[in-house]
Amino acid sequence: MTMCMIGMFAFLQVYSIQAVLPVLMVDFAATEVQAGMVVGATVMAIAIMSPFLGMLSDAVGRKSFIVGALFFLAIPTALIAQSPSIAWMGAFRFMQGLSVPGITVVTIAYIGEEFKGRAVTELMSFYVSGSVLGGFLGRFLLGHLHEFMGWRHGYYVMAVMTLIGGVWVGKMLPQSRCFKANPNFRSAIQTLGEHLTNRYVVTACLLGSCVLFSLVGCFTFINLHLAGTPYELSTGALANIFAVYLIGVVITPLSTTLLRRFGSARTVRVAVVFSMIGVLLTLVAPLWGIIIGLAIMSSGVFVTQAATISYIAVNVEKGRSLASGLYYMGYYAGGTMGAWLCGLAYARGDWSMTVGLLLVVQILALLIASFGMVKTKARTA
Repeated sequence: MTMCMIGMFAFLQVYSIQAVLPVLMVDFAATEVQAGMVVGATVMAIAIMSPFLGMLSDAVGRKSFIVGALFFLAIPTALIAQSPSIAWMGAFRFMQGLSVPGITVVTIAYIGEEFKGRAVTELMSFYVSGSVLGGFLGRFLLGHLHEFMGWRHGYYVMAVMTLIGGVWVGKMLPQSRCFKANPNFRSAIQTLGEHLTNRYVVTACLLGSCVLFSLVGCFTFINLHLAGTPYELSTGALANIFAVYLIGVVITPLSTTLLRRFGSARTVRVAVVFSMIGVLLTLVAPLWGIIIGLAIMSSGVFVTQAATISYIAVNVEKGRSLASGLYYMGYYAGGTMGAWLCGLAYARGDWSMTVGLLLVVQILALLIASFGMVKTKARTA
C-alpha cells in the first residue's frame, strides 16, 4: 500500500497539465509545439536529474530523499498558478521535474534493497499501479478543478495535496534496513561506466525511452484532437477520458503473473503489440472507439513499464539507485522527445500523422524487446 501511495504522489503533478492544455493554448496564445514542450519540460528535468540524484542517494540514503523531494515538489506546483506566460509555466514545470527523481529513482532502489525474490516484482507492480493512479488523478482533478475554480486556483489545491503526501510518506515509509552508503564519487563513476555497458541496463533504458515517447505523445495530443471538431470536449470531459488510466491500476499488478510465467521479454513483446492495436483504434471516428483504443494502448504501456523496471531490479545488484537513475533518464528523455516530435507531427498532419509517428516508435520498442532483452525466465521470476 505504501509503495502504491508513493507512486501516486510522485506522478500527481507530472502530467496534470494535459487536461487543460487546450485552455492554456488559448490563454497564452501558444502553438502546438509550445504546448507540447510545456508538458515535456517536467519530463526533460526528470531525465537530466535522474542519474545524479541516484548517485547522491547511494551516498546519503533513501527515505529522507523521498520525503524531501515530495515537499520540494509542492513549491513549483504552487508557482505554476502565478505563471504570466507559457515560457514561465515551462520554467516552473521544469522545476517540478527536478524533484521527481528523488521519489521515483530512490523508491525503486529502496525496493530492490529491502526486499528479495517475488516480493520485488510484486512491490514494483504496486508502485507502477500507484504511478498510474497518480497520472490519472492529476489530469482528472485539474480538469474538473478548472471548471470549478480555474486552473490557477486548481494548482494551489494540487500543491496542498503534495504537501499532505510528503507528511503521509514521512510517517508510513519504514526506515531503510539494508542500505549501505557509498559516498565514494570515484566508485560511483566506475559503477556508471559498468552500467553503460551492461546489457540489462542499456536495453531497459532504450525500451523505457520508447514507452514514454508513446505515452506522452498519445495522451498529450489526443486532447487537442478531442477538443477540436467534431468532438469539442470541455476540460472536464477531457479529464474524464483519462479514466482509462484506471484500467492500468488493475492490469499492472496482474502483470506479475505474466512475468513469472513468461518472463520479461515475452511479456513486453505482447504488451507492445497490444499498445500498437490501441493506437490504431484511435483513428476511428466514434468517441467510444477512441476511448477503447486509449484503454488498450495505455494498458500495454503500463505492463511494459512494470516488466522493464522489474527487469532492472532483478538483474542489477550493484549501484541499483544509479541503474534506476539511468533507466529513468532514458525513459523521460523519450517522453521529452515524444512531446516535441509529436507536437511537430500534429502541427503538420493533425492526429493521423501523430499516430503514424507513434507506431514507428512502438515498432522500434518491439525490436528492442525481441533482440535486446535476455530471455531468461528464471531471472525474472
